[in-house]
Amino acid sequence: TAFKEGYTASTLLMDAETTFPGGAGQPDYTPVNYDGKFRGPLQVRYALGNSINIAAVKMLAMVGIKDVLRTAYDLGITSLEPTQDTLNRVGLSLTLGGGEDRLLELTGAYAAFMNKGYRVDPVSILKVEDSDGKVLEETKPEKKKRVLTEEQAFLIASILSDNSARANVFGTGSLLNIAGKNVAVKTGTTNDRRDNWTLGGNANAVVGVWVGNNDNSPMLNVASGVSGASPIWRRILLE
Repeated sequence: TAFKEGYTASTLLMDAETTFPGGAGQPDYTPVNYDGKFRGPLQVRYALGNSINIAAVKMLAMVGIKDVLRTAYDLGITSLEPTQDTLNRVGLSLTLGGGEDRLLELTGAYAAFMNKGYRVDPVSILKVEDSDGKVLEETKPEKKKRVLTEEQAFLIASILSDNSARANVFGTGSLLNIAGKNVAVKTGTTNDRRDNWTLGGNANAVVGVWVGNNDNSPMLNVASGVSGASPIWRRILLE
């Protein structure tokens, strides 16, 4: 959404303790980074690459929640339709897990980043054959409408595949880095530690992994995308 509205990968965001007014009858909101640190001025490329929470909330505030919901909906996240009802129940915490989503929808949305901005809706059965190999039914994924420009999709994929852009938090030898492959990937953990994600891939395939407890209780030992979902995600891609 930021790229749609004229911001760039080198736009500067300040990673410092910030309190956002809550509005009428609502408490103030003071987001924190996963590691509790502040890194000062950061370009968008490094803020996104390193999953800096405060920078993400600031960008959301700059472009507006409704515009972000519209982009998400266009990408295929139908559970966050940009209606007044959705706006009434989400706020600036939206970018840190404040809006529930489904793994299939989120993975499908990421596909547009790897597909030059075209939306591709997932299908569950590609082909049905009989015992003789005769094709009874076949579905070929089709490009839907273009929801991002090719340039916007390229920038997101470029940032998320830039191992040096995430080195400050993840290091250069993390499970997110697959030698010899250009793979865009993003991890995420909701503030309450109930949901842990890793999503990413390239033009060939996109893989999404969720880790959590079936009863929706907070996780105790798995607290980050690197230690939780990433090992599963990496193994799938390597196979």
